[in-house]
Amino acid sequence: MNTNSTLASLTGEAAPPSGGGGIGIIRYGAGNIFSLTAALDRLGIAYGMIHNEADFEQFDRYIIPGVGHAGAAMQKLQNTGLVPKIRSLTKPVLGICVGMQLLTEHSEEGDSNLLSIVPVKTRRFADSAEYKVPHTGWNQVYSEKENKLFANIPQGSHFYFVHSYFIEYNGAYTLSSATYNNKFSASIWLNNFFGVQFHPEKSGIYGETLLTNFSKI
Repeated sequence: MNTNSTLASLTGEAAPPSGGGGIGIIRYGAGNIFSLTAALDRLGIAYGMIHNEADFEQFDRYIIPGVGHAGAAMQKLQNTGLVPKIRSLTKPVLGICVGMQLLTEHSEEGDSNLLSIVPVKTRRFADSAEYKVPHTGWNQVYSEKENKLFANIPQGSHFYFVHSYFIEYNGAYTLSSATYNNKFSASIWLNNFFGVQFHPEKSGIYGETLLTNFSKI
């Protein structure tokens, strides 16, 4: 097991990274990150925790996790004082689930303004007899652009989703798409910012491939 990641798991503090700078996980109180850190441990990917602005300097890439309510998550992120720093980042950033939604302009969940890094909106799935909300379970994902994040991941690979809100499809920013009632962005990309709506840490071999790919971008 990775010594740095073990230290981070036990102490909750930013551990000195190894192997190219490692991944800094931005901690802001929006969800349990155990499954994510467990996946990084399995893969031998160095990581540590980011609690303040100084911690960013220790890492070469960053993950914004998140589960639950996008508006509440954004408020917690604002309370950390890290929003200006996140917006200014030039190293690779990966938002996961609600962490991806935070990268957008606005969410219908709580009528919430978000980070506005990617100029798209987060909307709620329409209720219907055929498509129950939330969208829960495995769904196929199709890459729409060439990008190292999806290297060695076949078209139509299955990833695990749990969400009631989706990122509106926009060809300029959609890295991969999926369909549930309507076509939506399964992942987005703008410059150094990436987001995935699914949970790679719960998505088996291809989810682990994606995390490994991100650790090398």
